[in-house]
Amino acid sequence: MDKLDEARAAIDRIDAQMAALFEARMAAAAAVAAYKKEHALPVLDSAREAAVVEKNLARLKNKELEPFYAAYLRHQMALSRQYQAQVLGRDRVAYQGVEGAFAHIALKKLFPRAQELPCATWGKVFDAVEAGDAAYGVLPFENSHAGDVSAVLDLCFAHPGLYVTEVCDLPVRQNLLGLPGAKLSDITRVCSHPQAIAQSERFLKSLSLPAEDCLNTAVAAKKVAESGDKTLAAIASEETAALYGLQVLAADINSDGDNTTRFIVIGRELPVSGDRFSLLFTVDHKAGKLAAVIQAIGAAGFNMECIKSRPMPGVPFEYYFYVELEGQPGAQGTKALLSELERVCNTLRVLGIFTRQ
Repeated sequence: MDKLDEARAAIDRIDAQMAALFEARMAAAAAVAAYKKEHALPVLDSAREAAVVEKNLARLKNKELEPFYAAYLRHQMALSRQYQAQVLGRDRVAYQGVEGAFAHIALKKLFPRAQELPCATWGKVFDAVEAGDAAYGVLPFENSHAGDVSAVLDLCFAHPGLYVTEVCDLPVRQNLLGLPGAKLSDITRVCSHPQAIAQSERFLKSLSLPAEDCLNTAVAAKKVAESGDKTLAAIASEETAALYGLQVLAADINSDGDNTTRFIVIGRELPVSGDRFSLLFTVDHKAGKLAAVIQAIGAAGFNMECIKSRPMPGVPFEYYFYVELEGQPGAQGTKALLSELERVCNTLRVLGIFTRQ
């Protein structure tokens, strides 16, 4: 047996031990779930999770492994939460659209074992989570080509009791889908979600194809499948083509080859751990007020990854702002920054704490 075989044999022995320990840990998680059910407690206990990470990192002898072990612990606890939610029947996750939509694909990536709750609109997703009909909601937030999904940010602003708990980047490949037997030369009309149409604008212009809006890409594919019309095509994913029995007439038609949509997960509880946090705030519409916020962030040593402004609902020509910062939310520097921003801003709210996937 050479050194590689010896190392792999050691890994196999360790994996066998870990399988037994994993079963024991999940059994303990089920007992925790039973207690939470009896006492009407939420699945997520952010303070406990942060303490578990801190306590276990202190046990490591090889400190070079800390970031890897921290990621392992967070993934382990995420699985535990999913299992507890399943045990408690609280594993429903809402999304806008129907099966095969990009939001549904993101949901399956984030919550592979969850019960799915399709909603007609983004607002209905927020309503479902707020009412407790779903534990979480998955929504598109921005696209690397078409930009912000501003309506979702506005809904975040309008629902102060909901928070961003996770962020996931999903590569998006748009395809032109038609009925079996249809050819690209047959197509005279296209339908899809406005974002997908915008992402494929160059391709559509090259063929002079008019496009009409649909609620989402999967609804568009369903429309084509049910139409029996070989002159009508949809813009959607390959997964959606398979789901509705359509064929790909043209692949990768999005103008930007690196087309990625960022999805957020909303929930009723604000996590305490993550490597990024986002804020919503308002300031007086006066010279220097916004600059004071930006200066405070820079002076505190935080990298501001983005800033966005949106019109205030019902207040003409007044704006609220969204910023996303790199940093640990529980760190002393973060607390000092928030304290300073509360002094500078009219209103300030932590929208989310998360680690981007």
